[in-house]
Amino acid sequence: MKKILNSAINKLGNDWSQLNWEFRDFDLEDGTPDKMSQWQGDPNEDIMVVVFKGKHISEPFHRQDFFFIDYAYQSDYNALSSKFDNLITVREGDCYIGQPFNGYALRGDSDGDDIIMIGVHIKKEAFFREYLPALSMDPDMFRFFLVPQTERFSDEFIHLSFDKKSPVRSLLEMMVIEYADKKEDSQLILKPMVLALFMHIARSYRQKKQRNMPETLSGRILQYINSHPESATLKDIADRFSYHPNYISSLLHKEIGKTFSEIVLERRMERAAILLKGTTLSIEEISAMLGYTNTSNFYKAFREYYGKTPRRLEN
Repeated sequence: MKKILNSAINKLGNDWSQLNWEFRDFDLEDGTPDKMSQWQGDPNEDIMVVVFKGKHISEPFHRQDFFFIDYAYQSDYNALSSKFDNLITVREGDCYIGQPFNGYALRGDSDGDDIIMIGVHIKKEAFFREYLPALSMDPDMFRFFLVPQTERFSDEFIHLSFDKKSPVRSLLEMMVIEYADKKEDSQLILKPMVLALFMHIARSYRQKKQRNMPETLSGRILQYINSHPESATLKDIADRFSYHPNYISSLLHKEIGKTFSEIVLERRMERAAILLKGTTLSIEEISAMLGYTNTSNFYKAFREYYGKTPRRLEN
């Protein structure tokens, strides 16, 4: 297995220099000139796996119209982020996850072992179709992945660390092996791997966020509702936090100023508006993602909340 993996890493590492590194010139919304990279995989592919292997890398600063996950497989390197206008150290075992149009560049020098970076690129359309529904339960991840749809030139990123025994590393190794020796069904095999990869990343991201868990009961309840608006019920929350439903209801109304039902509806409608404006998901798919048992109930709730139909907002 190790021999096959090393061979796959070497192959994709050699392919790196053959990728399309021509950047298209374009202007930002304020007129500032910038560069945009092209989709470097087969046009029929939704997922692409790349590997950089070498002692030195220095990319020009650029943006790209796809989601990406970069993983420091061996040695450390730097990532130039326009948001902070500096170099962020990506240490061995770290993941750097970026959105479409995310400003970014790899920089690194090594006097010892080669720098090995494994990258997974996902087309926007495929991401929203295949992966967003599964990630939508996490409000922070949900917002992160949808920001570029409402703020085109967002420069946010996620930076997480994983140890060598993490499933993230194993999944990336399997993806490298599969992509280095592509078959007709390779995309079908890669897609569930990417989903598993995103789920592990979401778990780690959620755990990182939970270190800043609100101290008040109402804050913790609100955070739970934010994470589960499609399924949260007053009874479920009362059981989870070991309080009577009436107490939970009174507490929320007193400290948040809204009823439980109003809070849940607000969170559902916020998600609905983002999904309608920022993705190509159908109204039926969005309705199901938000926990509505039928589309008619979603239409009714949406119309009462926004004063217009989902169709009008969609257009």
